[in-house]
Amino acid sequence: MAKKIYVGNLAFQTTETDLSDMFGEIGQVESVQIITDRDTGRSKGFGFVQMADDAAADKAIEQLNGKEVGGRNLTVNEARPMQKRDFGGRGGGGGGGRGGGGGGRRRY
Repeated sequence: MAKKIYVGNLAFQTTETDLSDMFGEIGQVESVQIITDRDTGRSKGFGFVQMADDAAADKAIEQLNGKEVGGRNLTVNEARPMQKRDFGGRGGGGGGGRGGGGGGRRRY
């Protein structure tokens, strides 16, 4: 059974090929995805690697968690299922414009 691994604290120049090569030394990699910013396309500094079997995934977590890559210590652990986000508490409409203003002092 495949196991998905979270890889955090990546250097922004790290590529999916770099991750695939790094994890491929430990076991068979099924997929690699680096998460990027929707607007800029720049890496958000984390990604996911799916390993072909649990034993290889556990070995990769053990060997790579805390390892320095690109001047940064990686955070590598088993990925948790994505939680549904609740956007209900955010936003609301803006506060309407400024009211009618007081018109200032009139001089006659």
